[in-house]
This record gives sequence, C-alpha cells and structure tokens, in this order.
Amino acid sequence: PLQITYSYWDGAGHRRVIQVRKGDTIGEFLRAVQQQLAPEFREIRTTSVENLLYVKEDLIIPHQHSFYELIVNKARGKSGPLFHFDVHEDVRTIADATIEKDESHAGKVVERHWYEKNKHIFPASRWEIYDPTKKWERYTIHGD
Repeated sequence: PLQITYSYWDGAGHRRVIQVRKGDTIGEFLRAVQQQLAPEFREIRTTSVENLLYVKEDLIIPHQHSFYELIVNKARGKSGPLFHFDVHEDVRTIADATIEKDESHAGKVVERHWYEKNKHIFPASRWEIYDPTKKWERYTIHGD
C-alpha cells in the first residue's frame, strides 16, 4: 500500500491523506478520493470520476497511468521526480528555486470544471498533460 498526500483544490487547498495500492491507476485513486471527500464537499458528490483531475508537480496525470508505472519509470515533472512520498511544504520558499529537490509536494485533485474556468490563471496556467516521453532536464518557471 501507498499513502498519498493530496490537496483537494477549489481555489484553496484542503489537504488529505489516502491509502491506495501501488497497482492502482490514477482513475481508481480519484474514485477513492471522491468517496473520501463526498461527505464534506457537495460538488464532489455529484461529479463523475472522469471530471476529476490529478495534478502532480504542474502535470495533469491521465487516469490510465498507475502509481506503479510512474514509480518504476521514475517519472519526472518540471521540478524533479514526481513521487518520493515525503511531502514537505513548498521547497522553493527556502532555497534557490533552480536547484532540483528530491522532495515532492502534495498533488492536487481538481474538478475539470474548475480547471477549465481557471486555466488562464496561476497555478492552473502552469499545468500541462503528463507525457512520459518528455524530458524535464531543468526546472522551469515560464512553461518553457
């Protein structure tokens, strides 16, 4: 089992922890998240899992990818490895933002509707679809 720290993002962060299996897909993870959040957030009760997005290190991870696949392939995001399972507060507030850290932030779970409405505004303006073939050699701040 993996313990995933995530933040339900509706413009503000609502940090939670959930346990999933390594072989679970992002879609299965989002289904579990939806069940965990439903009692507290009415909008989550009525949305489908297909309308939830998982954003990790500014990358939207498609539903079909599994945690196992991402971990084994050492998937990388814009600021370093996607998964290390030792979430800290924003690593860029303390040191030089250009230095790669092996620490990772909590991923965000957002509704697709929220994303479509806010994708021109930071932080959503930085998000892009995860592409396993794309190599992030250095930390970027302008989407380049």
